[in-house]
Amino acid sequence: MLRIYNTLTRSKEEFVPLEPGRVRMYVCGMTVYDWCHVGHARVLVVFDVVQRWLRASGYQVTYVRNITDIDDKIIRRAVENGETIRELTERFIGYMNEDADALGVQRPDHEPRATQFVPQMLGLIDLLEKNGLAYVASDGDVNFKVRRFDSYGRLSGKSLDDLRAGERVDVDEAKEDPLDFVLWKAAKPDEPDEAKWNSPYGVGRPGWHIECSAMATSLLGKTIDIHGGGADLQFPHHENEIAQSEGALGCQFVRYWMHNGFVRVDDEKMSKSLGNFFTIREVRKQFDAEVVRLFILRAHYRSPLNYSDVHLEDARVALLRLYGALEVRDDAAGDAGAGVDATATATATATATAALQTAAQQDAATASAAPIDWSVPFAARFCEAMNDDFNTPVALAVLFELAGELNRGASPQLRDLLRALGGLLGLLQRDPAEVRRSGLRGSEAVADSVDDIEQIEALIARRSEAKKARHWAEADRLRDELAARGIVLEDGPGGTTWRRA
Repeated sequence: MLRIYNTLTRSKEEFVPLEPGRVRMYVCGMTVYDWCHVGHARVLVVFDVVQRWLRASGYQVTYVRNITDIDDKIIRRAVENGETIRELTERFIGYMNEDADALGVQRPDHEPRATQFVPQMLGLIDLLEKNGLAYVASDGDVNFKVRRFDSYGRLSGKSLDDLRAGERVDVDEAKEDPLDFVLWKAAKPDEPDEAKWNSPYGVGRPGWHIECSAMATSLLGKTIDIHGGGADLQFPHHENEIAQSEGALGCQFVRYWMHNGFVRVDDEKMSKSLGNFFTIREVRKQFDAEVVRLFILRAHYRSPLNYSDVHLEDARVALLRLYGALEVRDDAAGDAGAGVDATATATATATATAALQTAAQQDAATASAAPIDWSVPFAARFCEAMNDDFNTPVALAVLFELAGELNRGASPQLRDLLRALGGLLGLLQRDPAEVRRSGLRGSEAVADSVDDIEQIEALIARRSEAKKARHWAEADRLRDELAARGIVLEDGPGGTTWRRA
């Protein structure tokens, strides 16, 4: 039985979708005007795992993750750059997809853009006006009457008297109440034409909050099962979504609200506004993207996640340990590892460094190509953890127990189980030998040429010859030379293999 912590009720609840066997899930996506940072990576990875587990649990999932491609920041950045809004947003949508693919994030079923749903937004605004919940202000904006919506503040747990307008809600004299939020913004003379749409209220553009209500209800229906996003969106964005959706349509908007915790740096939330963020691109230069994914999943999605190179390095070593348990270590494997073709190895290294380039196009069930016997104790404990509000730290602990069992005695069945369970988290789907050679380092750390790999292989071969001739001092010298280059040798019955430190 799957239980989900519902932010709305502040309790774990048994998950019962509106329609048996089907899940409608909406997640607030990126505002595309800049590079995605690690905080964005957490949203992408967390809800990727949610949809993977729902599918693995037998649900038919329709997953929608939107793109905000029009807002004040986007307009301002495009004007500063001397480019069109579309040029700016298309470029950063491409960068976002590259980062998400590298992180092994599967593409959502629908990825709507705000600019594609302006008519639907105007339709909701019209309903709100007819229901007495919206008004045209003196400045031409259309605002929502917050105090007319009786249950406003229920999601955030705030009373109307305590609430203050959020950072993305304009407070001005034209509003009837400071808490009222904008549904439609009147166009400003200095804004580019591509940021303007005709409407019954005059030329303008939608406010930020209305876009998600329009996209979610248009693609998933008036009531959806799961709505997710970062904790920073709980108020005012998600609070406003509830008010405008339920105020317009007269029914419950979302059954289960999910919010992931902040990524923190030096006890502060990672954000662009604070200037303390690290982009996914920057981190990938030092660490393989799958390391970043494991780093994110080692904390429960609702808990704060403390970012540091130390924690990422710890995740790198841990992931290498899991892959090491997957590697078959018999005589044939050892011989192949010692004498692999250098060109092929370079290609493999480049492939590993690029991380999970094709994972985003894979079907969620692909990771479990080998059927999982859920009666096996390891699998049963993994399932129990994931059904307890997607408890990935406990699920990962099961993977490490399984890896330990494999290290004590190879078992094809347990190896298949480790890979299959890891796949449900978007992990452990690569060739263990390639991963070992890459060391799960980032693009800057693993930029080896064919010549460099040939040199490594040649030194290993020379060391093997020295050992055969009992020239122990020379063999030790060659090991030290390789160690100085960050190469760790592992001698076994089948020969010598190597990996990066």
